[in-house]
Amino acid sequence: MFENLSERLERSFKILKGEGKITEINVAETVKDIRKALLDADVSYKVAKEFCDRVKDKAMGANVLTAVKPQQMMVKITHDELAAFMGSTAQDINLKGNPAVVLVAGLNGSGKTTFSGKLALQIKSKRGMKVLLAACDTFRPAAIDQLKLLGESIGVPVYTEEGEKDPIKIAKAAIAKAKAEGFSVVIVDTAGRLAVDQQLMDEISALHQAVHPTETLFVVDAMTGQDAVETAKAFNDRLNFDGVVLTKMDGDTRGGAALSIKAVVGKPIKFVSSGEKLEALDVFHPDRIADRILGMGDVVSLVEKAQEQYDEKQARELKKKLARDQFSLWDFYQQIQQVKKMGNMKDLASMIPGVGKALKDVDIPDDAFKSTEAIILSMTPYEREHPEAINGSRRKRIADGSGTSVPEVNKLLKQFEGTRKLMKGVATGSLMQRMKGFRG
Repeated sequence: MFENLSERLERSFKILKGEGKITEINVAETVKDIRKALLDADVSYKVAKEFCDRVKDKAMGANVLTAVKPQQMMVKITHDELAAFMGSTAQDINLKGNPAVVLVAGLNGSGKTTFSGKLALQIKSKRGMKVLLAACDTFRPAAIDQLKLLGESIGVPVYTEEGEKDPIKIAKAAIAKAKAEGFSVVIVDTAGRLAVDQQLMDEISALHQAVHPTETLFVVDAMTGQDAVETAKAFNDRLNFDGVVLTKMDGDTRGGAALSIKAVVGKPIKFVSSGEKLEALDVFHPDRIADRILGMGDVVSLVEKAQEQYDEKQARELKKKLARDQFSLWDFYQQIQQVKKMGNMKDLASMIPGVGKALKDVDIPDDAFKSTEAIILSMTPYEREHPEAINGSRRKRIADGSGTSVPEVNKLLKQFEGTRKLMKGVATGSLMQRMKGFRG
């Protein structure tokens, strides 16, 4: 996400490297390069020009401190303007109501139905609210079945009416059911089309007026760039929606939609979705995205993702095991499962400052842990708890059972032993003591 834009902006700032002060000439040259970078990222010319004019005005009006280099000042100004263009702060959705009704709109192929499932899971798991999904996409034959499967996989009921083609009747009946059975939120998945047409706009507008949603979200495919912005504008003219959801942010997206929508449509991006995993839905934080675009990472989001998977009790138990040298291969396997729940591996790595750039051309598959998991699952419970007991014949059996080789099993056992020693040192504080002694 934003890899090409990040590279281009970094090159733009190099124009100021070694400059003793900000001048009209070097600022103009840098801003010109920034504008080219934004246009290449599929940001509209009007938005790119407005952005660069603001950056230039701020740069020329800035009293650059002697301790701050011109290059650093320009990065800071660009960062602040990027965040401002994308909305400055994260915007929450309105879930007040009895029940709250969230209307989800968008074109076919934008990921609208999948997002409905992801949002239902997030509201249920993070907010502890009782959610009902309403299948109101009667235009696409597979949409209802898709929503049913999603609902089943996350334990959220889906309201459908066999043979009913009127989405308004289905939505109203779903809301009535929610009121009667104590559901806090109803998420209404609506019909889309391959392109904006009058029939679609009339249908979604009528549904919007009939159910009076507390929150209306418009879902767009981030990979469509400026087309996403124009589609959002057309829908907003009829629906006056509350926020935008950008999907497929893990694809080959140049970032133009994320940078342009707020400026063009005037509505905030509220969520970004990447990947097919139902947990892969994040609140949109403009300042954090600006950090990532400028190669500063996003440690806050990384920590938040980790905290979602670990509770204090788990952490205490794990620390005790490490201190007692009882960390087993089964514990290691469970930690892998927690990491996988956090999201796409490359996306997670990009949140660490400096790592995203280093991994630009490195492919990190989602099944990177597949062979490790297979090896551990091919062991007996005793072997997972006592890896030192795994002799040559056991290694051969484990390799055959996991579809790997003995060298791969040997490599995992060696890596595990090194990891266990390191983690034990961190848990007991002995590693820190040794480091202090080395520095002293």
